Amino acid sequence: MTGPEHGPRATDDPTGPSDGEAGGSTGGQGTTGPSVGESEAGQPRRSGLRNPERAVRGLGAGTLSLEALVLLLAIQPIRVVGGDLGGAAIAAVVALAVVAVLLAGMMRRPWAWHAGTVLQGLLLLAGLLHWSLLVLGIIFALVWAYALHVRRVILG
Repeated sequence: MTGPEHGPRATDDPTGPSDGEAGGSTGGQGTTGPSVGESEAGQPRRSGLRNPERAVRGLGAGTLSLEALVLLLAIQPIRVVGGDLGGAAIAAVVALAVVAVLLAGMMRRPWAWHAGTVLQGLLLLAGLLHWSLLVLGIIFALVWAYALHVRRVILG
């Protein structure tokens, strides 16, 4: 096929380098480019994502969904290996998993990020019921802290 979409240049990107330029070159004019974190117009550099808010919401929802799944799947191994996981501890784990799923569905709301942080604290407190819940709480608190860091970097 010989159409323009199958040629050596598949896109007509007006921001890309022109025929005489190498990618990122200033054309030998001796000027410096924008500073780190800024675009040529002096505005903050975009993340390159089509919809950064949606991507960050997906990260938060995915993190909370994974946490809920791990909590529910951890009940039986904790009971078998630990042996002292009582009914109250199981109810607490199930309640935390349900809250994580509910928060995953509410990531459009700005308070959901704060509630997710509180959820990580509650999971750490559940470590008083069984030591393995404390380990899970530490792991997911670190994952949540990373998700908050990525949110801050992408959204500013």
